[in-house]
Amino acid sequence: MSGAPLLSSVHNALRVLDCFSATERELGVSELARRLAMGKSTVHRLCTTLAAGGLLEHNPVTGRYRLGLRLYELGALVGAHMDLHEAAGPSLLELRNRTGETAQVAVLDGREVVYVERLESSHTVRLFGRVGHRNSAHCTATGKVLLAHLPEAELDALLDGWVLPARTPYTITEHAALREALAEVRRRGWGENANEVEMGVASVAAPVRDVTGAVVAALSVAGPAMRLDGGSLRRFAGVAVEAADAVSRRLGYRGAAGAQKEVRR
Repeated sequence: MSGAPLLSSVHNALRVLDCFSATERELGVSELARRLAMGKSTVHRLCTTLAAGGLLEHNPVTGRYRLGLRLYELGALVGAHMDLHEAAGPSLLELRNRTGETAQVAVLDGREVVYVERLESSHTVRLFGRVGHRNSAHCTATGKVLLAHLPEAELDALLDGWVLPARTPYTITEHAALREALAEVRRRGWGENANEVEMGVASVAAPVRDVTGAVVAALSVAGPAMRLDGGSLRRFAGVAVEAADAVSRRLGYRGAAGAQKEVRR
């Protein structure tokens, strides 16, 4: 990103936030303007805008500003992803080695999944992707797992107005059918995708839970459908459930991991 143009207003807002520290938790507009060599009116507008977004808080008693709770919330999200990165590493490697296929970790972002970790298959013929890649949640194994474990009200809100795009002839495009598929995911403990995102591509995924039991990510195995057919898909589902359970334990989850029983029958 070196040499890329910066948006001056955003850059100045970041400079304002950088002025705060553990020893200087509250600062006034005049002090900020002096430190930043900026006009007081400009600093006041920046502080007002940041406060409106929750990044700063205005103390009505002192008239000064302090860092807002929204920054704490954002920091907690970063911390959660960092914990997930560390917890998923060993299981992701084991999952890739046991299946020989691409292993991934995804999180939900609205109606999309974002792949935050990925280890490529050792096969010559394999899927191509990258960390940070996004895909629609309704037609991916990881997306179905994550949607299936949303609170009912959140799922209803997400589905409201969502036209499910048909990526292939096998893609679920009706809300009722998607709800049935999500109920099946909850029942058996894992999700699948066979030719729903792209013809010739299949995957299975299992939920990763945090210390509270909330599903925060999905661990998946993906590869060409010619290798992930009915038998191997079900076998890989068991491996994915075991790997996801191991990640959950590293995140502090101590609940029963019984979903894998069905895939072993």
